[in-house]
Amino acid sequence: MLYFFILGDVLGAGVYVLVGQVAADAGGAVWVPLVVALLLALLTAASYAELATKYPRAGGASHYATRAFGPFAGFVAGFCMLAAGIVSVAALARGFGGDYLSAFVTLPVALVAVVFLALLALVNARGIKESTRANVVATVVEVGGLAVVVVLGAWLLLRGDGELGRLTDLGTPEKGAAAAVLSGSVLAYYSFVGFETSVNVAEETRNPRRSYPRALFGALATAGAVYVLGLAASAAVPTAQLAGSSGPLLEVVKEAGGVPPKLFSAVALVAVANGALLTGIMSSRLAYGMAKDGLLPGVLTKVLPGSRTPWAAIAVTTGLAMLLALTGSVATLASTLVLLLLVVFLMVNTAVLVLRRDPGEGDHFRTPVVLPVLGIASCVLLATQIEAAVWLRGLAIVAAGAVLAAISVARRSRRTNEGDGRRADVDASRPG
Repeated sequence: MLYFFILGDVLGAGVYVLVGQVAADAGGAVWVPLVVALLLALLTAASYAELATKYPRAGGASHYATRAFGPFAGFVAGFCMLAAGIVSVAALARGFGGDYLSAFVTLPVALVAVVFLALLALVNARGIKESTRANVVATVVEVGGLAVVVVLGAWLLLRGDGELGRLTDLGTPEKGAAAAVLSGSVLAYYSFVGFETSVNVAEETRNPRRSYPRALFGALATAGAVYVLGLAASAAVPTAQLAGSSGPLLEVVKEAGGVPPKLFSAVALVAVANGALLTGIMSSRLAYGMAKDGLLPGVLTKVLPGSRTPWAAIAVTTGLAMLLALTGSVATLASTLVLLLLVVFLMVNTAVLVLRRDPGEGDHFRTPVVLPVLGIASCVLLATQIEAAVWLRGLAIVAAGAVLAAISVARRSRRTNEGDGRRADVDASRPG
């Protein structure tokens, strides 16, 4: 069950939307940056496997950073996770309004993104039970869509269509092979994120030391295999055509024939909507939880009287996602998300090394020291490939988190000092 939970979180929306952008950066050999991104994701996954089995409780990166570096770093990690979720929803909203929707109707992407986000907010506010039921159906549909691409790609190659040479075509007129792979890997990395949220259910897993690492690595490996097999079908579509489409897998379906494009477009729209819904739920609940802990404004704790859903947190996170969707492209937003997660992953990989002196809570999975070290290096390497404009947006978000973290730590310190002062006054007033 844990394996399917992680697999469902990783598979889907990113690859439906971003394959064309990866092709634009890396050339026809789209599978190469995907494999590189998978290997880099596995490095950080190894750190999560150790920490999730060492401290099997909800909280994830924020909890690990707090234990290793204190509450300031823990707040920044939690804030970056929250911001990454909002950015991801904005990227998927723009993806929803692209070529997949154009198979049915042509509307301005900005208008579609705003309406789409408003409808998702209503589903989110209706209740977690309804949202979870929708997710079960949507996950089956989106995995089926990827399976269709795998089959069509194999069929195209078997009947002799396509151009196998594109599968080894690395680089663009502007970039050599190495630079193209690294640049494409930043966007491809987006297709593997999601595994980091699984640490929140580690404490509900039987024998997490044994089952959690197996489920985590198995799910990532399965996702990588599905992506690479499916994207071998890029041999059927000219790279320029793939790169110019906001619905890249639809181009494969059109070339292969046999599956109505509108049917596949509907599947892709379900996948994108499902990814946005899950991420929107996570973001609103994280904002609500941080507000309950006094880390964000208390207004975010307001809930609807019937469903008890956090309407204020849903409204604020949705409003921010709308603003981002109106001010950035899918590729820019995806790169911003990756940058924010790289900040979190850098903390997690470092925390593994710092917390080695803590024996933890019983027996746990232990990753070789070299893997978190390589994980740190991978975060730095990918960060150097992100464009300056994305860095400015990302640094502004991290700076906002740092300011809020400083305020939160100062308030907590003041409350602690006041509590110590009151206890001292009580002790002094007691008779000797």
